[in-house]
Amino acid sequence: MYEELLARLDCKIQTSLLELALTHSSFSYENGGQSNERLEFLGDSILGFLVAQEVFERNAELDEGDLTRLKNSLVSADSLATAAGRINLGKYLRLGKGEEGSGGRTRLNILADAMEAVIAATFLSSGIDEAKKLVQEQILPMLGDPLALREFADPKTTLNERLRQKNLPEVTYKVHSSGPEHDKQYSALCFSGNDLLGEGQGRTIRSAESAAAAAALRNLTR
Repeated sequence: MYEELLARLDCKIQTSLLELALTHSSFSYENGGQSNERLEFLGDSILGFLVAQEVFERNAELDEGDLTRLKNSLVSADSLATAAGRINLGKYLRLGKGEEGSGGRTRLNILADAMEAVIAATFLSSGIDEAKKLVQEQILPMLGDPLALREFADPKTTLNERLRQKNLPEVTYKVHSSGPEHDKQYSALCFSGNDLLGEGQGRTIRSAESAAAAAALRNLTR
């Protein structure tokens, strides 16, 4: 069932742990059993350690502040979702019906959390060296890839550039708000012409549009 994904990950993971890593809380709520939230907790710490070690060893000239910013860019939800999109992790997620229907397979936070959970599943299955191999192959290449870094740093600009390369209309956004005035939530739909490319949510119009653009970029690479 997961052979194609394991081939893309190129690491050894127990099937039961991989399945758990791909199980969103909406699925476990509807069907019983555990979700990937505990694995996500562990994966976050493992990822942070491995990325900190790598940026420390690679960048002897950087001070603490610069090292922190570099590390944070690589362990951010945007970065993790970008890495998840490149291996089409969303295809394999186990989602509840509501989350499935609302575009959960391309939602930034769901993809980022699943990526962390997969890192933890790799560690529990095969140890820290195998987890390090996974991080080196799927996350760290973005250190030397300005286009990848820009993809999650400025998804709106990157998306328009991709569309121009494909001779497609530039992006337009439709934004809706909900909630009380002091705690508004925004949802953005991202279109190229009449084609819906992605959807995103945020606490500001800008963050919602950026999330929608990031989702659109992931959809374009599928």
